Amino acid sequence: MSLGPEAPIADESTAPIADAAQERTPDEAAVAGRSLRQIAWRRLKRDRVALGGGIVILVLIAVAILAPLLIKWFGHPYDELHNDKIDPTLGLPLGHLGGISKDYLLGVEPVNGRDIFSRIVYGAQTTLTVAFLSAFLSTILGVLFGMSAGFIGGWVDSVISRIMDFLLAFPQLLFSIALVSVLPATSFGLGPRWSRVLVLVVVIGFFGWPYIGRIVRGQTLSLREREFVEASRSLGARSPRILLREILPNLAAPILVYTTLIIPTNILTEAALSFLGVGIPPPYPSWGGMLSDALGFYRYDPMFMIIPGAMIFITVLAFNLFGDGLRDALDPKAH
Repeated sequence: MSLGPEAPIADESTAPIADAAQERTPDEAAVAGRSLRQIAWRRLKRDRVALGGGIVILVLIAVAILAPLLIKWFGHPYDELHNDKIDPTLGLPLGHLGGISKDYLLGVEPVNGRDIFSRIVYGAQTTLTVAFLSAFLSTILGVLFGMSAGFIGGWVDSVISRIMDFLLAFPQLLFSIALVSVLPATSFGLGPRWSRVLVLVVVIGFFGWPYIGRIVRGQTLSLREREFVEASRSLGARSPRILLREILPNLAAPILVYTTLIIPTNILTEAALSFLGVGIPPPYPSWGGMLSDALGFYRYDPMFMIIPGAMIFITVLAFNLFGDGLRDALDPKAH
């Protein structure tokens, strides 16, 4: 006995999926379609503090690159003496706040009358060059040795780990002072300023790589046991391909974050060496060297110390804020 046309039978296994697809809002669908890079950029844009730090960093980089033009438009040569701006009796700048005026935007130095604005601008060029290049060298060495130790393991891991322990315990500051003191003023065909910059980059970068090396080693130890690495190995991929195509892309986020955070440390190290007299040689400008010169005048001309000190503080703070925001943006567990 027929009861009429048969009713369509619903597939119970596909019903929940269809319901979930229908209930998904346009915003949720858009989120699901974003890449990890887009998600990180969206998080970073929401962090106003990190964006503020990033803007300050971009301004400082622009100042360092455009230093000759800025000095031509708004300042004077950084080694030019202006004795007419100095009180002949006291040796202090004429006028208020260290001689600040429309011609000397940040005043002049005591005794010799050099333009502080020009020296700050060229000091930014020197400081950022040392900080970025030494961070780049530390990153390259740290990634190379850290990945090798974590992926190969065995005696290679033991040797590299002991080298990192040795360098971490080594008195970097004392070694830098001793090394810079015995090196000639000029080398590699460069002038005194850039010769010393090259030496500082090598010294700071070489002693900085164990920090990132440890992080990369730990991450590599974890990643080499993951399923996608085992799958690549089972398909016949060799170690260099696994390292470059499988492991290194997963290390990009921590490497980028740590590189951003090591730059302010390098800035402070360069300033400390210049403050101690073994950094950038005079009369070439350096923020640490300006602080050292200001020690004898801070009671009578505090602006001479406040300005370079404030530049170091603002620069280090901007990098730290941007690095913290970048770390939060790249954290896959963040919401």
